[in-house]
Amino acid sequence: MTEEPENLPQDPTRRDFIKKGALAAAGFMIVPRFVLGGKGYRAPSDMLTVASVGCGGKGQSDIAMFARSGKANIAYLCDVDDKQAATTFKNFPKAKRYKDWREMFDKESKNFDAVSVSTPDHTHAVVAYNAMARGKHVYVQKPMTHDLWEARTLTAAAKKFKVVTQMGNQGASNDGTRLMSEWYDAGLIGDVHTIYCWTNRPVWPQGVAWPKTKAEVPPTLDWNLWLGNAPYKDFVDNLVPFNWRGWWDYGTGALGDMGCHLVEAPFRVLDLEYVKDVQASVGSVYVGEFTKGVFPESCPPSSHITMTFPKTAKTKGDVTLHWMDGGIEPERPEELGPNEPYGGEEGNGCLFIGTKGKMYSSTYSDAAHLLPSSRMQEEAVKDAKQRWARVPGGANGHYAQWVEGCIAGYGKTELSSPFDKAGPLTEALLMANLAVRGHDLAVKGANGRNTYPGQVKLLWDNANMKVTNFDEVNQYVKRNYREGFALTV
Repeated sequence: MTEEPENLPQDPTRRDFIKKGALAAAGFMIVPRFVLGGKGYRAPSDMLTVASVGCGGKGQSDIAMFARSGKANIAYLCDVDDKQAATTFKNFPKAKRYKDWREMFDKESKNFDAVSVSTPDHTHAVVAYNAMARGKHVYVQKPMTHDLWEARTLTAAAKKFKVVTQMGNQGASNDGTRLMSEWYDAGLIGDVHTIYCWTNRPVWPQGVAWPKTKAEVPPTLDWNLWLGNAPYKDFVDNLVPFNWRGWWDYGTGALGDMGCHLVEAPFRVLDLEYVKDVQASVGSVYVGEFTKGVFPESCPPSSHITMTFPKTAKTKGDVTLHWMDGGIEPERPEELGPNEPYGGEEGNGCLFIGTKGKMYSSTYSDAAHLLPSSRMQEEAVKDAKQRWARVPGGANGHYAQWVEGCIAGYGKTELSSPFDKAGPLTEALLMANLAVRGHDLAVKGANGRNTYPGQVKLLWDNANMKVTNFDEVNQYVKRNYREGFALTV
C-alpha cells in the first residue's frame, strides 16, 4: 500500500522500517518479524491509508469503525464544516485536514490508498468516481448515489478501475440476511411472491415549503463546497447538518435512506436485479380547507410504493414488493398472536410471504424469524444447511471487511455490499423514487384532463434506463452538475 506521511499517529513508517531492517541485517541473516518492529508491529504494507470525505455525523462513526479494525491509518480528513468534524479532528489530531476534497485529491492522492465518502447523498457519486478514477478503493455511504445514472456509472467504474468497493448498508454483513437465504434455499417458506418493507422514516421534515428567508452562513461552514454539484441556493436554517434528507436536490427521502437497509435482504435472498414497473401513492399536506399544498422541492411526508421485480432463478414468477414509509405499516401477519411482539427495531421491518410460510426481519436484517414462532423449533430449521460464510462482527464487521478487502486487492476477497451488488439495489430504489418524485407532474391528455405519475404504472426499460410510458419523469434519471463539480466519464 502507499506510504503514510511521517506526521501521522501510526505504526512505524517505511523509513523507520528500512532503517531498522538495515541495522538488524548486520547481525542476522534472517530477521524475525518481531525483531524489526517489536511486539505488535505491523508493516506499512499491511495497513490501509484512508482519506475520509465527510467527518461529522455518520462520517464520524464510519471513520471510528475503520480505525477500530486495527488495519486502517486515518491519514487525511476532509469536511466542509469544522464544527461538525470537530470530534473526528480531535480523535485523529495528526491527520492532515482539508475542506475541499478536490484539493485533497490533487495534492495527496499519491499518499493514500482508499477513500471513505460520508457526505450528503447528492455528492456521493462525484467524490467516489473521482477517487476510483485515481485507482482508489472506495467505501460510500448509502444510498450509493443520488441518481440512477450515477449508480450505473459507479458500478461500471468499479470494474473498469479494478478497485475494492463497499456501500455503507452495514446490515448486509449481519447473520440475518444469510440465515434467511438458507431458510429460503431449504424450501422452508416455499416460493416468495410478495414482500413488505416499511420504515418509520422520515424522522426529519418532509412535505414542507422551502424557507422564504435566507440565513447567515455559520463561520465554520463553507456553504459553496457543501452545495457541491447541486444548484446554487442561499443558505437557510434547518437544513445542515441533517434535514437535507427531505429535499430532492440533496437527499433521496425515506426510501433512499432506509431502502438500502431493508430491501437488501430481498435482493440477496431472491437474487433480485431491477424493477420492471412501479406505482406510488403519497401522503398529502393541506395548507387550508380543501387547499392542497404542492411542494415539489420536498419529499412527501409518507408513501406507499409497489414495485414489480422480474422472475429470477430463485422464484417461480414476478415478485411484488410493497414499500411503506412515514409510519404506514402492513397488516400484522395472522400467524402472530394478538400481543406477540413483531421483533426488531420498532417501526422498521421486512416481511417475506411465500407459498408455504412467512419470515421477517428488522432494519439491518436483525431478528430474522419464521412465522409462526413455533416454527423456529422445527428440526428442518435446525438442519438448514449453512451455505453462506458469516462476517466476523456482523454489521460492525462490515467496515473491517472492506479494509481487509482493500489490503488484499481487487477480486481477492468477497464483500457484503460491493458495487456490483449495491449498484442494482440502489438503482431499483431510485427508479421507484421516480414515481414518488414525479407525483405532481402533469401531462394534459387528448381529453383535456391531466394525467399524473401517481395515476399510472411506470414501465421501466432497464437497458436504456428510462421510463417508457411517462417521459416527464426521465428528467430525474440524470442531473446536470454545477460547474466545477463534474462527474467525469
